[in-house]
Amino acid sequence: MKYMVLIYGNEEIWRGTGPEEFSRLVAEVDAFNSELRASGEMVAVDGLLPQPRSIRAVSDGSVPVVTDGPYLEAKEYVGSYFVVDVATEERALDIARSYPALRYGNGLGGGVEVWPLMEHGAAD
Repeated sequence: MKYMVLIYGNEEIWRGTGPEEFSRLVAEVDAFNSELRASGEMVAVDGLLPQPRSIRAVSDGSVPVVTDGPYLEAKEYVGSYFVVDVATEERALDIARSYPALRYGNGLGGGVEVWPLMEHGAAD
């Protein structure tokens, strides 16, 4: 089963982090990604660039409206994601819990969400 793990963060906190701590975090995340690639569980991983767009249906049925994102009012936003292909949800949760940034204090680590992905041809 494939799971997408959305990685949230706060750009203000990231910018306010010292270069040594930020470099250490990046190195830990790179090692984390390398381990998952080596195990065959990592399907994809990418950072997201700022300036998302939100497209919403409008109540009068006219053409959907495109606005600057993110689509939610939030201090945190999705900064990157990865997709894993694992045997169980528990394994996906174990991987998400081990994401290195979650061990950093003062909000640097943000949080993660784990979403099961639909697979074409699957029964559910």
